[in-house]
Amino acid sequence: MLFTPISFKNLTLKNRIVMPPMCMYSAADDGMVTDWHVIHYATRAVGQVGLIIVEATGIEPRGRISNQDLGIWDDAHIPGLKRVVNQVHAQGGKIGIQLAHAGRKSGVVNSTPVAPSAIAFSEEYALPKALSLQEIKEVVQKFAQGAKRAVAAGFDILEIHAAHGYLINEFLSPLTNTRTDEYGGSLEKRVRFLEEVLLAVKQVIPREMPITVRVSADDYHPEGNTPELVAAMLNLVKHHGIDVVNVSSGAVISAMPRAYAGYQVAMALTIKEKTQLPVLAGGLITEPAQVLQMLKAGIDLVYTGRELLRNPYWPLQAAHVLQEEIQWPEAYVRAK
Repeated sequence: MLFTPISFKNLTLKNRIVMPPMCMYSAADDGMVTDWHVIHYATRAVGQVGLIIVEATGIEPRGRISNQDLGIWDDAHIPGLKRVVNQVHAQGGKIGIQLAHAGRKSGVVNSTPVAPSAIAFSEEYALPKALSLQEIKEVVQKFAQGAKRAVAAGFDILEIHAAHGYLINEFLSPLTNTRTDEYGGSLEKRVRFLEEVLLAVKQVIPREMPITVRVSADDYHPEGNTPELVAAMLNLVKHHGIDVVNVSSGAVISAMPRAYAGYQVAMALTIKEKTQLPVLAGGLITEPAQVLQMLKAGIDLVYTGRELLRNPYWPLQAAHVLQEEIQWPEAYVRAK
């Protein structure tokens, strides 16, 4: 099952292994790609990862998590991102990019963070400015412009970052969204910002290009979101083009989950059951047997982040352990 292809619209992945977006903190201050990024992502393609998703990439300068994050707010970013895409494609890989805005969790220096409501994440973070209605519309358009640049760079799939306490997640969660206008309160209003981002992005990308949305399925707080509530919000907007839900959890507040291998799988299965959308799930996954168990339970794609940082060739080793015949890079065949 691990090496069975799967398709979304016109995109076919050769296996179910995904490298999720992970900040590398290796970009130049202007958000430009460096040689590090080219080597880092292409190496995972050599290792036969089915889908590689580039780290959270800022749609505007203040939308970065740090000054060392990649950017996609300017056409000048396109050539560098295209270098990454071309090298991954040359090694037979498929690649997406996560369009992101850090919201109140932005650590960009000399910049005032923004959020749905003026509530700081912690004492270590600056107090954010609550976005006006006009500013919300401007940010939505910046997501669309980022998507347009991602298409120009040649990415195969787009991911909208609506997790981990960043801007879209801040709108979704009642813990961070205390607005009383059309963007706060009910599920329909809290999901409106995500809905507008999806609609704007759809207008500038090819119809056959898949979209995944990463969500935090649980806020780990009795008054926060749960997998059931997140599924309900997704059901309100899924017809706007969501092809896959990338299920993570937490980080909208500082509450920590009890983490163990596969601790987010049950959340993902709840979201799949209630939305009927394919799901991408993970959480401290290191062994091929764990991935097989997840796939048998109904998970469609599995991400393994830390393990692919430690070992870019984990898919090749997984195939060896499972005695699966897959195509190795010609230069590495002698190591089978």
